[in-house]
Amino acid sequence: MSRRFPRLFAATLAVAALALGACAEKTSDTPAPGASGSAAAAYPVTVGDLTLEKRPEKIVSLSASATEMLYAIGAGPQVTAVDDNSNYPPDAPKTDLSGFSPNAEAIAGRSPDLVVLSDDRNKIVEQLTTLKIPVYITPAATTLDDSYRQITELGALTGHPAEAADVTRRMKDDIAKLVAGLPQRTEKLTYYHELGPELYTATSKTFIGSLYAMAGLANIADPADADGKNGGYPQLSQEVIVKADPDFVFLADTKCCQQSAETVKARAGWAGITAVKNNQVVALDDDIASRWGPRVVDLLRAIIDAVAKAKA
Repeated sequence: MSRRFPRLFAATLAVAALALGACAEKTSDTPAPGASGSAAAAYPVTVGDLTLEKRPEKIVSLSASATEMLYAIGAGPQVTAVDDNSNYPPDAPKTDLSGFSPNAEAIAGRSPDLVVLSDDRNKIVEQLTTLKIPVYITPAATTLDDSYRQITELGALTGHPAEAADVTRRMKDDIAKLVAGLPQRTEKLTYYHELGPELYTATSKTFIGSLYAMAGLANIADPADADGKNGGYPQLSQEVIVKADPDFVFLADTKCCQQSAETVKARAGWAGITAVKNNQVVALDDDIASRWGPRVVDLLRAIIDAVAKAKA
């Protein structure tokens, strides 16, 4: 995800959780010769209001998180084009297609038999539907269950239900092990999660906030959006952060904005906060910290590793 105006970033992450139910209609359809995928995969397949009569072989993904999910479940060979922000895995067929400003004509020019989007910008769903191009939307997750559901549904749509089930199982197992290894503390440590140097952040009611909660941390930003008017993504002031004196500062703006422990320490008044004094300013990977695909396990691991090293 490229670093854009913080409110756009916040709005993208704050999209409502996926509400479509998943059900698969099984028939005796036979996969194309040489096609890889679950032996049990059969078509037509229905997920919510979308029905695919056959396995899609020309998938266009305009969501970086969805791209990661598709490759994780083994559908990578079916992906023929991804948007300009889908940079993982590195061999994904990146193009100049945009998920922020989708263009129906440009998408149709790729002759897709399935388009995966994160939301319905520019009424793109209606335009693609008119062109008889199937569309599946993967809204920004608000819980891990949303991630699991999207992976499962993409598995069904692409002919990889068993592989998708394996991915979600491994994610759940890895997360359970990480959480089980947390040190026991009498009081919760506090943190500030930075989306950008403009000091936009995320509260506990967001997807990223739920991961920190799993790590046993308390969010200093929660009072700033207690009524939810900012969608869980308020902008704080330097004074508020310094006064809150967080035990940790997690930076999700290391790539986009070159923020680091050194730049944080150089900010007015920040040298005296606990996170800086205890060397607990943690640099995160911007991309991993802004997506809800299988690599959320890596993000949670980075958070928990930092917590485990903290002074008792």
